[in-house]
Amino acid sequence: MAARSAPNCHLRLEWVYGYRGHQCRNNLYYTAAKEIVYFVAGVGVVYSPREHRQKFYRGHSDDIISLALHPERVLVATGQVGKEPYICVWDSYTVQTISVLKDVHTHGIACLAFDLDGQRLVSVGLDSKNAVCVWDWKRGKMLSMAPGHTDRIFDISWDLYQPNKLVSCGVKHIKFWSLCGNALTPKRGVFGKTGDLQTILCLACARDELTYSGALNGDIYVWKGINLIRTIQGAHTAGIFSMNACEEGFATGGRDGCIRLWDLTFKPITVIDLRETDQGYKGLSVRSVCWRGDHILVGTQDSEIFEIVVHERNKPFLIMQGHCEGELWALAVHPTKPLAVTGSDDRSVRIWSLVDHALIARCNMEEPIRCAAVNVDGIHLALGMKDGSFTVLRVRDMTEVVHIKDRKEAIHELKYSPDGTYLAVGCNDSSVDIYGVAQRYKKLGECVGSLSFITHLDWSSDSRYLQTNDGNGKRLFYRMPGGKEVTNKEEIKGVHWASWTCVSGLEVNGIWPKYSDINDINSVDGNYIGQVLVTADDYGIIKLFRYPCLRKGAKFKKYIGHSAHVTNVRWSHDYQWVISIGGADHSVFQWKFIPERKLKDALHIAPQESLADSNSDESDSDMSDVPELDSEIEQETQLTYRRQVYKEDLPQLKEQYKEKQKSGTSKRREKAPGNSIRLHFVHGYRGYDCRSNLFYTQIGEIVYHVAAVGVIYNRQQNTQRFYLGHDDDILCLAIHPLKDYVATGQVGRDPSIHIWDTETIKPLSVLKGCHQYGVCAVDFSADGKRLASVGIDDSHTIVLWDWKKGEKLSIARGSKDKIFVVKMNPYVPDKLITAGIKHVKFWRRAGGGLIGRKGYVGTLGKNDTMMCAVYGWTEEMAFSGTSTGDVCIWRDVFLVKTVKAHDGPVFSMHALEKGFVTGGKDGIVALWDDSFERCLKTYAIKRAALAPGSKGLLLEDNPSIRAISLGHGHILVGTKNGEILEVDKSGPITLLVQGHMEGEVWGLATHPYLPICATVSDDKTLRIWDLSPSHCMLAVRKLKKGGRCCCFSPDGKALAVGLNDGSFLMANADTLEDLVSFHHRKDIISDIRFSPGSGKYLAVASHDSFIDIYNVMSSKRVGICKGATSYITHVDWDIRGKLLQVNTGAKEQLFFEAPRGKKQTIPSVEVEKICWASWTSVLGLCCEGIWPVVGEVTDITASCLTSDKMVLATGDDLGFVKLFRYPAKGKFGKFKRYVAHSTHVTNVRWTYDDSMLVTLGGADMSLMVWTNEMEGYREKRPCDSEESDTDSEEDGGYDSDVTRENEISYTIRALSTNIRPMFGVKPHLQGKEPSVDERQGVVRPPVSRAPPRPEKLQTNNVGKKKRPIEDLVLELVFGYRGRDCRNNVHYLNDGDDIIYHTASVGILHNVATGTQSFYQEHNDDILCLTVNQHPKFINIVATGQVGDLADMSATAPSIHIWDAVNKQTLSILRCYHSKGVCSVSFSATGKLLLSVGLDPEHTITIWRWQEGAKIASRAGHNQRIFVAEFRPDSDSQFVSVGVKHVKFWTLAGRALLSKKGLLSAVEDARMQTMLAVAFGANNLTFTGTISGDVCVWKDHILCRIVARAHNGPVFAMYTTLRDGLIVTGGKERPSKEGGAVKLWDQELRRCRAFRLETGQVTDCVRSVCRGKGKILVGTRNAEIIEVGEKNAACNILVNGHVDGPIWGLVTHPSRDFFLSAAEDGTVRLWDIADKKMLNKVNLGHAARTVCYSPEGDMVAIGMKNGEFIILLVSSLKIWGKKRDRRCAIHDIRFSPDSRFLAVGSSENSVDFYDLTLGPTLNRISYCRDIPSFVIQMDFSADSRHLQVSTGCYKRQVYEVPSGKPVMDHATMDRITWATWTSILGDEVMGIWSRHAEKANVNCACVSHSGISLVTGDDFGMVKLFDFPCPEKFAKHKRFLGHSPHVTNIRFTSGDRHVISAGGDDCSLFVWKCVHMPH
Repeated sequence: MAARSAPNCHLRLEWVYGYRGHQCRNNLYYTAAKEIVYFVAGVGVVYSPREHRQKFYRGHSDDIISLALHPERVLVATGQVGKEPYICVWDSYTVQTISVLKDVHTHGIACLAFDLDGQRLVSVGLDSKNAVCVWDWKRGKMLSMAPGHTDRIFDISWDLYQPNKLVSCGVKHIKFWSLCGNALTPKRGVFGKTGDLQTILCLACARDELTYSGALNGDIYVWKGINLIRTIQGAHTAGIFSMNACEEGFATGGRDGCIRLWDLTFKPITVIDLRETDQGYKGLSVRSVCWRGDHILVGTQDSEIFEIVVHERNKPFLIMQGHCEGELWALAVHPTKPLAVTGSDDRSVRIWSLVDHALIARCNMEEPIRCAAVNVDGIHLALGMKDGSFTVLRVRDMTEVVHIKDRKEAIHELKYSPDGTYLAVGCNDSSVDIYGVAQRYKKLGECVGSLSFITHLDWSSDSRYLQTNDGNGKRLFYRMPGGKEVTNKEEIKGVHWASWTCVSGLEVNGIWPKYSDINDINSVDGNYIGQVLVTADDYGIIKLFRYPCLRKGAKFKKYIGHSAHVTNVRWSHDYQWVISIGGADHSVFQWKFIPERKLKDALHIAPQESLADSNSDESDSDMSDVPELDSEIEQETQLTYRRQVYKEDLPQLKEQYKEKQKSGTSKRREKAPGNSIRLHFVHGYRGYDCRSNLFYTQIGEIVYHVAAVGVIYNRQQNTQRFYLGHDDDILCLAIHPLKDYVATGQVGRDPSIHIWDTETIKPLSVLKGCHQYGVCAVDFSADGKRLASVGIDDSHTIVLWDWKKGEKLSIARGSKDKIFVVKMNPYVPDKLITAGIKHVKFWRRAGGGLIGRKGYVGTLGKNDTMMCAVYGWTEEMAFSGTSTGDVCIWRDVFLVKTVKAHDGPVFSMHALEKGFVTGGKDGIVALWDDSFERCLKTYAIKRAALAPGSKGLLLEDNPSIRAISLGHGHILVGTKNGEILEVDKSGPITLLVQGHMEGEVWGLATHPYLPICATVSDDKTLRIWDLSPSHCMLAVRKLKKGGRCCCFSPDGKALAVGLNDGSFLMANADTLEDLVSFHHRKDIISDIRFSPGSGKYLAVASHDSFIDIYNVMSSKRVGICKGATSYITHVDWDIRGKLLQVNTGAKEQLFFEAPRGKKQTIPSVEVEKICWASWTSVLGLCCEGIWPVVGEVTDITASCLTSDKMVLATGDDLGFVKLFRYPAKGKFGKFKRYVAHSTHVTNVRWTYDDSMLVTLGGADMSLMVWTNEMEGYREKRPCDSEESDTDSEEDGGYDSDVTRENEISYTIRALSTNIRPMFGVKPHLQGKEPSVDERQGVVRPPVSRAPPRPEKLQTNNVGKKKRPIEDLVLELVFGYRGRDCRNNVHYLNDGDDIIYHTASVGILHNVATGTQSFYQEHNDDILCLTVNQHPKFINIVATGQVGDLADMSATAPSIHIWDAVNKQTLSILRCYHSKGVCSVSFSATGKLLLSVGLDPEHTITIWRWQEGAKIASRAGHNQRIFVAEFRPDSDSQFVSVGVKHVKFWTLAGRALLSKKGLLSAVEDARMQTMLAVAFGANNLTFTGTISGDVCVWKDHILCRIVARAHNGPVFAMYTTLRDGLIVTGGKERPSKEGGAVKLWDQELRRCRAFRLETGQVTDCVRSVCRGKGKILVGTRNAEIIEVGEKNAACNILVNGHVDGPIWGLVTHPSRDFFLSAAEDGTVRLWDIADKKMLNKVNLGHAARTVCYSPEGDMVAIGMKNGEFIILLVSSLKIWGKKRDRRCAIHDIRFSPDSRFLAVGSSENSVDFYDLTLGPTLNRISYCRDIPSFVIQMDFSADSRHLQVSTGCYKRQVYEVPSGKPVMDHATMDRITWATWTSILGDEVMGIWSRHAEKANVNCACVSHSGISLVTGDDFGMVKLFDFPCPEKFAKHKRFLGHSPHVTNIRFTSGDRHVISAGGDDCSLFVWKCVHMPH
C-alpha cells in the first residue's frame, strides 16, 4: 500500500555544471549585484563568483535559448523553445517570476531585448515568419507584432538613442524598424557597393543613427540610417558572434577565439586571443561577451565561462565548465569519495567534486564515451565507447590500464562486481561480456540471452548473479562468471541485488504509469537505506518514488530543469546527492537529498514556485485513502456542458443552409405576429450544480440565476426583473463588493461573462475570447476593479480581467481536475485561490501569467476535494470547505489545521466581519467565530421552522445547502432542490422562490378557467403553481415514478398524470389525492388529453407508439389507436371529441377516430377546416413555417395555439421561444424570438384566457411565465424580442453607383497586373543584338577619328548647360476619389483649407490660393478619411487604406492617424480587416477610432489610436457595411449601415453588442440598403437609403420615414456639431425645386435644397460637410464644390477626370499648360501656374491619345472608336476629322516639320496623313508588318523616320512617309530623335525591373535636355533614370502616390515639371523637377 503515496523526502537543486554555448549567443551578463547570469538546459542560473554559489530560476518548461538583461541589471528576460513557448521576466536577486508573456510565438523565442528605460521588451520567434513582437512586459500585453523576415533573425536591439526604433539582423539581411501606433514597419538595410550582401550575426546601436554590426566573414559593418557607410575589414578572421556595448565602448567576440575591445567611435583598443592563453585550446570559439569596467565575461561554444581581468589579459580565469556539444550518456559515482565521473560524445571524461562544485580532472579519449564505472576500491575507471571498445584508466592520474575491443557496436552499460573481481560489459549487439579484473581483463564468459540491445545491468551482492534489461523491456538473469542464463525463477527469488538500476522488475513496477507500455524511462537508481528510488525519463523529469514500488502507477514527486532526455541518474556514494545528466543539454545537475526527518526544517523550500505545475508536484493525489467522492459531487463532476450546437454557430449554419436552399424559397413569407410576450416570472433557482450564486443587492433585492436568465427578485413586492443578455445556461454569479453590479458566466463555444448593473439591468462589460465551453466560477476583487474567472475546458483556464476595460490581464492553466471555486485575495489584488477536485492552489499574478502553488498538506491531512473557499482576516489566512465536511485552515500555502463542520460536503462558506457561516449537504447552516474554534449557532432547514407567511412548501427536511449569503439581518440560503429561503437570525424560515429539482421537466398543463398550472417532472413530483400575483407553489405531491405529461379535466376537478413506467393516474386537482390509476404500457406515457366538453374520454399516448382511449366514467379502456411507426409526441382532440390528431417521433401527422381508434386519412386542405379543441401539433401545412432554416440540427419540441387561433407559440431544442402568426404556411415564417431558457424548451401552454404563456425548460428545470402583450400595447416600451433573422427580399431598389461600390474589388499595388494585354519576352530577358561593329569584327580604337556619333535626341529649349534632374517633388494633384468612396472631404482651419484624398495621397488644399500639400506615407490606395472633431485633437486626420491579408506585415491594411498641418504620422494601426478599411470614425472625446473592414465578415474594430491598442473587434455583418459612425456625443455608441441593414452598437468593456434596427412600428416599412447616417438629440438616428428615403430611428426602433428626401440614393449625410443641422447629399437630376444637396433642421422635418451648377445631367453627391456658412460637396464626377448657404452660389474648387484610365497626355511646346484625354470622353486643359482646369471638351466618346502640333496651334485627338479629330486651339473648332480604323487609336503624332500626322492604332497599324493637303485628311501611306498593337511613336528630328513600340516588346523603325521598315542597325544608330517616349530599345533597357513578371512599364519620357528619363509602371510608381540607361536594372529613384497603373508621363517645356497620369485613380500628378546645382 505504501507505494500508493509519494515519498516524504525531497530533492533540492544545488548545482548545475555547464553553460549553453551552442546555438545561442549573447546570453551571459553581469547583474547589478556583480553576479553572473546565464542559462543551461531549462534553468536560468545566477552565479556568485565571490561566494561560489548558484541560484536557479525554474519557471520554464523547456530549453531556454535567449536571454536579455534589463537596463537596471536586476531583472532578466528569458525565452524558451516549445510548441507554446513563453517569455519569463524574473528577478535575478530573488529568482522569482515578475511577468510571463505568452500566447503569441510558436516554436521558440530566438532573441530578446529591453528598450532604454526597460518598459518594453522585443522578442523574435522561431516560426516561419520569424515574428517580431513588442511587449509592455509589466502588463503582459503585446503592443505590436509583424513578420520579421523570411529567414532566421540572429539579433535584435532597440536603438537606445532614438525612441521607437529597432534594428534586427540575420541571414543575409539587416532591417531598421520603426514602431508607430501598433505598426512595426521595417526598412531593409542597403548594402550598396560598400560591402557584400551577407549574413549579419550581431549588432549594437550608437549615437547619430549609427549602427555597428558583426558579419559572418569577420568584418564589422557600420550603418548610418539604413545605408552601409563603411566596413572595418578583418576585425575578426571569422564570424563575429557577439557584440556588447558598455560605457567605455564595444566588445566583440568571434569564432576565431578572439575578444576585441573598441572605443566609442569603434577604433580598436586591444585584442585578447583566448586560444593563446594558458586555458586556451585550438578551435575555441566565443559565443558571448560582456564587458563591465575592468572585467570581461566570455562564454564559449564548448560550454565554458571565462572571466578576464583587463590588465592580466593573458590569464583568463575559468569559472564554469561543462561538456561540449554531443550527447552525454556516461555517469558513474566514486564508491568512497564525493566524486562523480561523466563521459560524453565530445570524447572527454571528466571528474567533478560534489563538495567543491568544480571540475577536478579531465582526459580526452579517442572515441565518444557512452558509459562509465568505477571499481569498488576506487582505483580503476572503466569507460565503454561508442565503437564497441572499452578502456580502463587509473583514477588518480588518468593513465591507461588496458584498451580492449571485442565488439563492433556501442557499449551502453558496464559495471564492476561488488567484490571487484569482474567487469560486466553490455553491448548494443545484445550481449554481455564478463572480464576478470585481476587477469588484466581477460574475457571469462558471455551472456547471450537477449534479443535486443542491453540497457541496464545489476550484480547480486555476492557477485554470483547478473540481471540485465534490454531494449525489448525483457529482464534476464545469468550465473557468473560463465554467463549461463538462469530460467528457474525460484533460484532467483532469494537473491539480494547489490544495486538497483534496472527499469523492469517487480520492485520497480510502480515507476510505470498504469496504462502505458512505452519505454521512456532511461535510468533509475535505488537508495536502499532511504527506501527511495530516483528515475530519469525522456521528458526532462526526475522523479522520486518509494522503494520498492510494486503496483503500477505509483505516486511520486517530480522535478524539472533538464530540457529533454535525462540520460542517466545516480545516487552519490553516501546518498547525500543525486546526480543527473542531460543528453541533449549535456549538463550535469547535482541535487541535494533531503530525507523525511529533515523536511520540517526545510519547509521553506517545499513549494518553490514554477509555471510548470510545480517542481515537486505530487502526482494526482498524495494519499491512497481518499474517501470516495460524495454522490452529489460525483454527479456534478460528470456533468458536461458541451452542446452539439452552440448558439454562436447559428449564423454560420443559417448561411450554409440558405446556400443549399436558395432555389426553394420564392414565396412571400408571412409577417411576424403583432403580439409580443414579456418575461414576467421564473420559478426555479439553479442549485443542483452551482454554488454561492445567490446574493443581496445594495437595496435588499435578491439576485440569482436560473437557465439563461439573471434574476433580481424583490421580496417585498414578490416581483422579478430579468437580465436577458445571455443566450445559454448561466453557470456562475458573483457580486461586486458594492453590491450593485453582478458578473455572470455562461456556457458557449466562446463563452462570455457579462457584468451588469442590478438597478438598470444594462450590461456594463462583456468579456469573451479566453475560455472554452463555459465559465464555471467568477469572483470580483476587493476594490471591484478586477474579475477572476475559471473555464470548463480541459485545463480549467483561469483568467484575470480588468473588467471595465474588458482587458485580459493574465491567464494560466488552472488544473487538470475540475475547479469549483475561485476567490480573490481581499488584501492583495494580485493573489487568488482556486479549489476543486482533490486540490487547492494559491496563485499570484506575474505579468500576463499566473503562478500557482499547490496547497501543502504535510502530515496533517490529505489532498481532499474542496467545494468552497474564503480568505480570512489577513492576506495569509485562507479557509476551504472539503467534500468530507471539514474546514481546512491554511496559512500561506501550508495546511495549519482542520475542523469538522458538517456531515457530508461543505458546499458554501461566507466570511463575515467577525466570523464565518457555512452550509453543507446535511441541510444545516452553521455560524462560527473568527478562527473556526467554536460553532456559535446552527440552523436546520426544516418544514417545522417555516414561517407562517411562507410562499410554497418545503419539499423535504434538511435539503443540501448550495449557497449562503448574509445581509439585511437575514441569512439567505439556496438549496439543491431549487429553493431559495431566508432564515431570520432568530430562527424562522421564509421560502421565497422554488422550482423543480434535478431531472428534466416535461409535463405542463394550464387550468381550464383559473390562472394556475400543473407541472410534472423526472424529479418524481407533481406540482400546482399559482400564476396570479402570489407566484407560488400551491401544492406538491411525490410520485412513485417521474412523469412526462399531465392534463386538467375540462371542469378543472381532476388532473391526469402520465408516468415514466407506462402507468398513469388521475388525481383530485385540489388535494392531489389518487382517484384511479392504470398500468397498461411499459414505456413512457408521453401525452395525456381529456376530450373537450364533458371530458368523457381520456386519450393516453405512450412511447410504444399506441394511444389508449379510456372512458372516464366507467374507467375502462375503450379503444386503441394503432398505426404509428414511432413514439407519440403530441395529441389533440377536435372540438366535438370525435377525432384525434397525433404527431410521432418520425414526423408523421396521423388522425384517429374516437373512441374506437380507427385510423383516418384526411387531406391536408381539410385539416385546416376542422375545428380543433387545442393545437399543440408541430406538423402539417398550418405550421410548416415554424421549422427553422437550420431544421436539421434542431427540433421543434412543443407548440400551443391561442384560443383566438391567431398566435402560435413554439419551443425548440435551442432554448428559443418563438411566436408565429397562425396559420404559419409556407417555409420559414417570420417570427419573434425570445431567449431565456438555456437548452430544450420542452413545453409551452397559453393560459385559459391567453393572458399568459407558460414555458418549461427541460434541463434547466425552470417554469417561466410570460405576459402576452397585444398589438397596440407595444409602443410604450421597446420590446426585447429579436425580429426574425432572415432579411427581407426587397432592399429599396437598384442603383448602379451603389452596386459598383458594393462589388468593387480592391487589389493592392504589389499584386497589380499589366493594364495592356502585352505578350512576348520582356526586354531585359531578350538576348541583346550585336552592334554593326561586333558583327563585322571591327575593333575600334578608343579615340576615333571618325566624325562624332549623332546625338540620340534633339535637345531643345534648354539653357547652355545641361543639368541633370536629381529629384521630383509632388506639387499639384488634379483628382479626387469620389467614384467609390464617401464622406471624404472635410473643412480644416475654420474653412480655410479642405482635406480629401486620391490614389494614396492625402491632400490639404488651400481654398484661397489653390496650393496643396500632401501626406504621402500610405503605401497603397486610401479608401476613407475622417477628421477628429474634438478641440484637443485639432487638425488630426485618420485615413484607411487598401491591403492584402491581415498578417500585420507592411502590405496589411492599415489606418494612419496624422496631423494635417505638419503631415507628421501620429499612429499607424495595422488591422485585421483583410482587403482594406472602408470606413473610419472618431469618438466624441477623440480618443477612440472606429474602423470597418472589407473582409467577408466586414469586421468592426475600436482602437485607442494613440497607443495603437485594439480595444474590441467583432464581425459586423455578412454583407457590405458602407459607413459606421460614432454618435457625436458618445464614446460607446455607434451605428453601422450597409446592404440591407442598420445596426446600433454599444461598446461594453471589450465587447461590441449590437441591435438590429426594428421596423415593426412603422406601417409597411421594409429594410432597405442603407447608405449614410446622421444623428440628432435624444438618441435619434437618421439613415439615408438607396430609394431616397431617410429613416428616423429612436434608439433602435424606426419611428418615421422622411419619404423621398432625395429622388435617388442618399449617399452622404453630415451632422453639424454646433447647431445640429443636417446636410444630406444624394443622386438627382437638377430641377427647379430639388437639388442634390439639402440642408435640414435638427429633426429632418424642413429643408432647403441647393443646386450644384455643374452642368451635369445628374448630380451624384458622395460627400458633404458644413463649415461657417458654407457647405462643402464632393461629387461622383470628381469635383469638389463649395456652396454658399445664403446665396447658394457654387464655387468649384477641384476638378478631375470622372473615369479612367487617363491615356492621353501632352504638354504644350512652350507654355506651362498640358492636355489630358480619358475614358470619360473629355479632353481637359490644365494650367500649372494657376493650379486649375482652364477648359474641357466633351467628345461623346472615350479618348485615348492627344497631341499638340509643334507650334502649339493645333491639337490632334485619337478616340477609342478609331476616329481622330484635329481641333484649332484658338477657337476650339474642328479643323478636320477622319475614321479609317475600327478600333482604338493608341498614339497620334505631328511630325517636327508639321507636315505629317502619324496615327497608330490597336489594329497593328500606323497611318500617315499629309496635313499640307488640307482638312480632307486622306491617308497617303501606312507602315507594314507591325507585329502587334502600337503603344508609342516618336518622329526623328528631321521628320524622316518614325520609331514604334509595340505590344510584343519589339521596337520597329520606319521611313516617313513611305512606311518602309528600316532593318539596318547602323542607320538606326545614327538617327537623332525629336522626342523619346518609347519603353523599348537598347537605350532604355535599364528601366525594366526584376519584379515585372505580371506588370509592365507603361510609359516613358526623356527630358528635353536629353539626359534624364522618367517612367510609369503598373505598380503605380514613377521612376527617374539617367538617359541613356542600357545596363539592365539601372539605378533610379522611385516616387509613390499613384494607384496601380501609371498610364502616361511627360516633361513640360524647359523640364520644369513632370506630369504623370493615373489609370485606376483618374488623377494627374504634377511633380516639380529639382535640378542638380551647377
